[in-house]
Amino acid sequence: MKRLVLLGASGSIGMQTIDVVLHHSDEYMIRALGVGKNIEKLREILKLVSVDTVCVQDPEDAEALAEEYPSIRFLSGEEGLCEMARLDGYDVLVNALVGFAGFLPTIAAIESGHDVALANKETLVVGGQLVYEALQKYGRRLYPIDSEHSAIFQCLQGNEKSALKRLIITASGGSFRNKTREELKDVTVEQALAHPNWSMGAKITIDSADMMNKGFEVIEAHWLFDVDYDHIDVLMHEESVVHSMVEFCDRSVIAQMGTPDMRLPIQYALSWPKRLERDEESLDLAAIGTLHFHKPDVRRFPLLSLAYEAGRKGGNLTAVMNAANEAANLAFRQGKIPFTAIEDIVITAVNKVPFREVTCIDDLVKADQWGKEFAEEWIRRIEK
Repeated sequence: MKRLVLLGASGSIGMQTIDVVLHHSDEYMIRALGVGKNIEKLREILKLVSVDTVCVQDPEDAEALAEEYPSIRFLSGEEGLCEMARLDGYDVLVNALVGFAGFLPTIAAIESGHDVALANKETLVVGGQLVYEALQKYGRRLYPIDSEHSAIFQCLQGNEKSALKRLIITASGGSFRNKTREELKDVTVEQALAHPNWSMGAKITIDSADMMNKGFEVIEAHWLFDVDYDHIDVLMHEESVVHSMVEFCDRSVIAQMGTPDMRLPIQYALSWPKRLERDEESLDLAAIGTLHFHKPDVRRFPLLSLAYEAGRKGGNLTAVMNAANEAANLAFRQGKIPFTAIEDIVITAVNKVPFREVTCIDDLVKADQWGKEFAEEWIRRIEK
C-alpha cells in the first residue's frame, strides 16, 4: 500500500489522482490532502477518501472545518502545505498545485525524505537547479505527471542515458492553434478555455493557448532528464496521440502514444516500475487514421522561444518569466487585459529584469515578487 499526500486535490489533476486511487484502492491510499478555497469541493472529496490531515488556504476556513470534522487535523496557508509535505508516514507527495506555490512544498518533501510525483511544472521552471541539488543530496526521486514528460520517462525505460540523442516534446497548439496573430486580438476567455483535446485547469489551458506551457515543459524536461536545451525540440501534433518521443544515437525514435487522458501519466508516476490495469478504451489508430506533425512557428508563438532563451541563461530569468505569466494569465481570465497582452508583459519582464544568479530560496522569492509587481503595474496601465 503506497501512502500519498495530495496537494491541489480540488483541481483537475487532483481529482483525477483521486479517481486513480479509488480505482486501485488495494495499491494506494491518500493520507493527507490540500485544497485552496474550494471548500464545497473539499466536502465532496472527504466523502470519497478518509484522511487525517487537510490544508486549506485561509485560517478561518481551517478553524470552521475543524469543528465540522473533529477527527481531522486542519492546517492553512503556505506553512500548512510545507508542514503536510514534511509529515512522517507517507511515501509520495503528489504535487498538483498551480504556480510558484508548488515550489516550497516540493523542497520540503524532498528534504524530509519523500519522493515527489510532480504535476506542478512551475517547481522546476522557477527553481530547477535547487530542486536538482536537493534530489542529489537527499537521494530522492521525482516522477513526472505531465503527459509529455511521462511519455519521455516511459520511452527512456531500459535505455542508457549515454545513448540518448534528442527529446521531442509534442504540442497540440492549444485553443488558437489555427488563428493568425491578427485574429488573436479580440479572442475571449471562453474561447481560450475551449481546448480541443485536453480537459485541464483554467490557468494551464490559457498557457497552452499561447504556448507558454510548452516553453515551461522544455525547461522542465531540461531538469528532469538532465538534457541541454540544444537537444530538446518541440513538434506540433494536433491529434495529441503521440505524447512525446525520444531519439537515440542509432537514430531510432521511440514514441509513447495514448488517448489524451491524464489518468494514465498520473497512474504511471505512482505505479512505476509496475504498470496497472486501466478500464478506459484502447487507443484506436485505425479510427484516427492520420497523424500530423510540423515545426512550431516561433514568430506565431514568441513565448516558446522566450522560454528557451530564459532557460539557457538561467539565473532569475525563469522565475521572473513564470511570475509575470501567472499575473498576466490571471488578468486575462479576469477580463482586465487582452490575450495578446500576456505575451507583451512576459517578454518585457524578462528583458527588463536585472540578471541575478539564484543560489537560495530567498533569491527565487525576490525574483517571483519582482515579476509579479512588474506585471501588475503593466496591467494597471492597460486598465486605465
